[in-house]
Formats: sequence, structure tokens, C-alpha cells
Amino acid sequence: MADANNTSAKEPDNKSTIFGVAAVVFLVWAIAVTVMLQNQKGDSDGAESPSMAVNMKSMNDMLSAKTTLEGLNVCAGKKISLENIDCFEAALDDGADVTEAVVAAGPQAGANVTEGYNGLLEIDVEPITTPYYQAGLCPVNVHWHLGTEHYSAGEYDCQSHADDEHRNLMEDTEACGPTAIHERRKLAGKARQGFQCNLYDSHDEKFTKPYEWKYCDKSMEIGQTYEVHWPHSAAGSCGTPNQYQTPFYDGVFCNLDMETLVTLQPQDIASNVGVQAQVFVIVNDESYYYPDLIKGMIVEPGLGFGSDMAIYTGSTTGTSRDNTICSAYAPITWQVDRKCHMISASSFDKMCADMMEQRDDMTDDLYAHGSRTLVAYELAANNFNRNLRA
Repeated sequence: MADANNTSAKEPDNKSTIFGVAAVVFLVWAIAVTVMLQNQKGDSDGAESPSMAVNMKSMNDMLSAKTTLEGLNVCAGKKISLENIDCFEAALDDGADVTEAVVAAGPQAGANVTEGYNGLLEIDVEPITTPYYQAGLCPVNVHWHLGTEHYSAGEYDCQSHADDEHRNLMEDTEACGPTAIHERRKLAGKARQGFQCNLYDSHDEKFTKPYEWKYCDKSMEIGQTYEVHWPHSAAGSCGTPNQYQTPFYDGVFCNLDMETLVTLQPQDIASNVGVQAQVFVIVNDESYYYPDLIKGMIVEPGLGFGSDMAIYTGSTTGTSRDNTICSAYAPITWQVDRKCHMISASSFDKMCADMMEQRDDMTDDLYAHGSRTLVAYELAANNFNRNLRA
């Protein structure tokens, strides 16, 4: 009887347990469904659940990234394409006197910027002689050339091979730079090398000690000369995330269309588009570190930076132009530092890191471009100014 009583007493407990478990399972399921619905719809007061907020943030980030790539870079593709043109009205026969030819192009760059030099091409356009920011221009790009496109006697005048017009002024040709660089560039068929500074010293390790490039292209070299250009424009997207562009033409023409361009006079162009140029020898020495090269040329007159300037009107440069084929992008202002300076490799690497942080993809400017052949006297403007900033 006791066993029967015990059995009858346990049966209700088992049923209660079964129903209890079922109730708990149902309750857990109900709670899960409720949470899921709240995650989908949000709370009644409009606040999103944490998981929903995370999902929405991720989606917004993706949409923002897509918009940045496709829609927010208002300067992308704004380049106004102008084909290169014949420098002279008719091709010159062999042996013809170039001074008798009629120039068809506007004034060209880069030119001889030695003190006292003036071109032969008469032009009534005046370059900007004040700092560009005072004229309403901002930098829209930074890039550099292998060697120099300009020539400054006693500063950057060395060549791996001298020509009849501009002979190497240095008796010690090693001062032009490491021979290995010249030969490797020549044999590899890489970018055309322009003039070199005469600061190189193979016995000083700052000109020879290797540097591990982290952001600039690995082809950059210690001891090499580079001419850095900062194109400026009043039509750039100044003060916005779209200010810096590659190619630089996108930045120059960001807020200028062809309809407006054809209405401009040469002086209008020279007063609103300009380039800063400064020449450096790369050294592995942190004493020559400058952190903000992306912003423009270094101006420290007390240390010789930007203290002796050649200012003139010219054109865009590059190896697709020479003294036969000229650039149609002219006249623009050039402000060129006549002096050669040493700068640390880390300064360039920092500049490349800054370039990689821009909204536009500046990858195509992380290496040295080739240097144009020095512009002939007949194609250089006669409005060179000497500008000293003491």
C-alpha cells in the first residue's frame, strides 16, 4: 500500500514537470521571437536595439564607402584634355636656324633658371610674383621627376652626359650622383633622368646608406636628385577632402569647364594656375627631416629654402614634350627655387603616406616621373623675374 501510495503521489509530479518544461520552452521561444521582432522593428519609442544598431552602422559604413568612391570625389575626371602641339609652325629641316622659325606654342617649361637668364619668346603675360595662397590658389597635387627639368648653374647642372649647350660645370663628375643610378636607369630604360645636384659624396654614408621605403615606390633612391612639383589652382576644390588629385589636371580643372576655359585670356590662366618647384637630394639623415611636404615647397629663407626664386610663365612638363612637340597647357606661372637642398628619405616617405590618405587615389604619383628635355631659348618666355625672400 505504501508503494501504491508512493506511486500515486509521484505521477502528478511527473506531469507537472513535463508541463513545466514545456511552459519554459514556450516562454523562451516567445521571448526569442519578441526580441527578434524588436530587432527588426525597433522599440516603440524609435530606438534601435544594440544588434540592429550595429548592423545598420555596418551597412551605413559600406554605403558611405561606396558613395565616397563613386560620388563624393567631385574632381574625378575633370581634366580638360588638350593635345600636344608642334612647337613651331613648320617642321624645321636639318640644319635650319631655329631662331628664324615661328613659334606656334605658348611659352614652355622647364627652363634655365640661372640668375640673369631670360628667354627669347616675347610675351606680355606676367606671372604671379606673390605666394600662391595670397593670390587665391591652393595646391591640388604633388609629384616629382627623376633628376631636374630645370637647370640652375652651380646648383643643379650635372648630367650623366653633357650636351653642347649645357656642359657639366663640375670637374668631378661623381658629384652628379652615384654612377650605379645613372647606369641602371639607362640600361633599364626607365624614366628619363634630368639634371643632378652637385652635392653627392660617395664617402659620406648619408648619400649611400640604404633606406627601407614604406610608402613611396621602392624605386626611390638615396643620393638621387628629384625635382618636386606642387601644381596650384584657383579652380581647385580648395579646403575640401577633394583638394589633392591624381592626375593633377583633375585638381587644376575641378571647378572649370571647357566653356569657361575658352573665354579666358592668357593672363587669366597665368594668374590662376601655377606650379611650385623645389629640388632635393635624398639623404638618409634625420637631421634633414621636414614633415609636411604634401602642403607645398619649404620656405625657410634663413636656411636657404625659397630665398632665391626664378618666376616666369611656362607650361606643363613631362617627357611627352620636348623642343619639337610642345604642351598646349600654357601659359601658367612657375615659381622655382634656384637652390638645391638635402632632405631626408623619411620626409619623402611621410609625404607618400599623406598622399595615400587622400580621398583620391594618388598611387600613380608615388614614384618619380621622367624629366622633359630642357626648354630651348626660343620657347622660353622673356618675363623671368628674380624674387628674393629674405
